[in-house]
Amino acid sequence: MNEFLERLRAIVGNAYLIVEADEMSAYVTDWRGRYRGSAVAVVRPANSEQLAAVVQACADAGVAMVPQGGNTGLCGGATPIGGEVIISLTRLNRIRGVDTDNATITVEAGCTLRQVQEAAERIDRLFPLSLAAEGTATIGGNLSTNAGGVQVLRYGNARELCLGLEVVLADGRLWDGLRGLRKDNTGYDLKQLFIGAEGTLGFISAAVLKLYPRPRQQVTAWATVADPARAVALLSQLRGHIGDRLTAFELIDRTGLDLVLKHIPDSREPLPGRSPWQVLIEVSDTIAGSDLRPRVEAVLGEAVASELIVDVALAESLGQATALWHLRESLSEAQKVEGLSIKHDVSLPVSRIAEFIAIAGSKLREEFPDVRIVCFGHVGDGNLHYNLSRSPADENNRFVAATPRVNTIVHDVVSDLAGSISAEHGVGQLKRAELRRYKSGLEMELMRSLKRAFDPRGLMNPGKVL
Repeated sequence: MNEFLERLRAIVGNAYLIVEADEMSAYVTDWRGRYRGSAVAVVRPANSEQLAAVVQACADAGVAMVPQGGNTGLCGGATPIGGEVIISLTRLNRIRGVDTDNATITVEAGCTLRQVQEAAERIDRLFPLSLAAEGTATIGGNLSTNAGGVQVLRYGNARELCLGLEVVLADGRLWDGLRGLRKDNTGYDLKQLFIGAEGTLGFISAAVLKLYPRPRQQVTAWATVADPARAVALLSQLRGHIGDRLTAFELIDRTGLDLVLKHIPDSREPLPGRSPWQVLIEVSDTIAGSDLRPRVEAVLGEAVASELIVDVALAESLGQATALWHLRESLSEAQKVEGLSIKHDVSLPVSRIAEFIAIAGSKLREEFPDVRIVCFGHVGDGNLHYNLSRSPADENNRFVAATPRVNTIVHDVVSDLAGSISAEHGVGQLKRAELRRYKSGLEMELMRSLKRAFDPRGLMNPGKVL
């Protein structure tokens, strides 16, 4: 082992090889504090060539590897199980190039999402992927879990935003697929195998990403609705009248909003009445001076008249819009303050969201009468974050111990309604066993065949996904 560590040290330098347990502590624990493993070392390569050399050294020694970016994942996908080398990619943080005419940006995997957004802004363009952890989450992690965020409704998730990849394979070879092409039918689209694979087939080192025109005007609105069915009907009405200028449509339940108001400083109730359900709406246009705001006001006015909406307020300034979005983006942090919860990141046909919320809630309360449900998410693309806990800490600990049964109740309803048990957070360690219940035998066979083809020795992020 000493010889192996010296080889790693020679590749990255002494300052970038961490072997002391106390210094590795932040790397071996996930963001939620649910998973904690152990590692032989943490190694921090500076570029793709060093990453390839590190992977080759691990392969030669037969040592398993875990890739890690900002370590903001919610499913334990970037946390070691025991005895692996953690490869931190945060030093791979260069913007390699911008092609304005091709509307693309080439970035390394360790760039934070915000860094990429800001690089796009400097050339008056938009990189639309947006999520609460964007100041810490890295592009490599976003792609490895096929992250979605709040603007999927208009721009698509990470898979749709990526044109090319550079990937280090299990034996240390570096595949250069950094092509900025929107059409390329020369065989299999290999990059798609690595997006959403959570580092189990190869480690993403760089990517070519799409850029878009920056919005010249935005309208942000907060509406209260009586129930999820009316929220879905409102979504359909907005789509019909606003079209693809509808950028985001977020559903938030009362319990989640109350936790934000309780734990997040300077947060305020946007509307009176304590409605059981809230909707955060964003509409944007790349054309300055269009009739966007009057059109949105007219559509929302019709929704009030038809009783789809109880009440609505439009942001009058950027500060007000930011405050509304801060409520939405603070939901995970507010829940973290309360303690552990049983988290579900599910996807459903938009038409069946209200049905899921009603059925799952009813079934859960039959077995767990005092369950606290926090339900919110990107209703525009069918993605709900459905999180469950109990209020007193001692009772919550007993409730969390019932995770397998709770998961079965929730995921069975998802499956019955033709949904998916993982929408944008990945599988990681959290849902690995669940896949066998909800994926067909043929799907599992095909996935295992891919794993054997790309990583025959099982060294790349073992114990995740499969």
